[in-house]
Amino acid sequence: MDDTAIGRVRRFQRTVTQRIGALNDGFLARGRALGQARVLWEIGAEGSEIRALRARLELDSGYMSRLLRSLEADGLVEVGGAGPDGRVRTARLTAAGLAERAELDRRSDEVAASILRPLSGTQRERLVAAMSEVERLLIASMVEVKVLDPRHPHARHCLRAYFAELARRFDDGYDPARGIPAGDEEVRLPAGMFLVAMLHAEPVGCVAVKLHPASRAGSGWAEIKRMWVDPTARRLGLGRRLLAEAEGRAAGHGARTLRLETNRALTEAVALYRAAGYEEVAAFNDEPYAHHWFEKRLLR
Repeated sequence: MDDTAIGRVRRFQRTVTQRIGALNDGFLARGRALGQARVLWEIGAEGSEIRALRARLELDSGYMSRLLRSLEADGLVEVGGAGPDGRVRTARLTAAGLAERAELDRRSDEVAASILRPLSGTQRERLVAAMSEVERLLIASMVEVKVLDPRHPHARHCLRAYFAELARRFDDGYDPARGIPAGDEEVRLPAGMFLVAMLHAEPVGCVAVKLHPASRAGSGWAEIKRMWVDPTARRLGLGRRLLAEAEGRAAGHGARTLRLETNRALTEAVALYRAAGYEEVAAFNDEPYAHHWFEKRLLR
């Protein structure tokens, strides 16, 4: 990685933390640290399950417990059980907590306004657009791609969402039983892989790889199947990343050629494959839902 790029990222971090007041001992002059204020804001008016809170903020359980205890001690938060067995722990704001959150919102708005106020209209537009781009890229950097068993709940979630989207978008609907299968045994090593993209501990995308016998010997091909990205995670470059992960892992298991097919309704998928170097070829299977067939040679 470029040392100059790393240095520029660190300089950006220093500038942002200073400008928003994160270096102050009492964030927004409220006598509490930034971590406490952020947890208070994330709990929200409706409350939040603690495990969901931890996942959104990517905090370990010990630190989260300390933050919640400090907010409880200040009378701002109540923590208790929820659900039939009471094992799901939930944090809720007290009346004082709701008032404190509203005040933090007001002061945060003032800080945001103070950043924009000295700038011209054009500069404000440039800054807000740049911030949106930075936010998008930072979120993209938080995504982790894992190989999971296709029976894992996260994998199942992705497949259900994938099938549901195809059913909505295809002219005649979609029935997985009619298409060429990619069963659990076919996308589990050594026969294949099922990759899932995770963001804030939630699945937001998937892709499956079927390794054909010759590829396992180092001279054959593999298939890309079940490519899907959650609508909430689109425009993060996640489709391209999943595709690259699948290519790299397939090559690592001996594949020299990747093949895939897709439906004409999936215009963004067709564009992605072409941009990633896949060439359209003659049909190599009898997939009833396919209109395009693609192939890509992998570098050794």
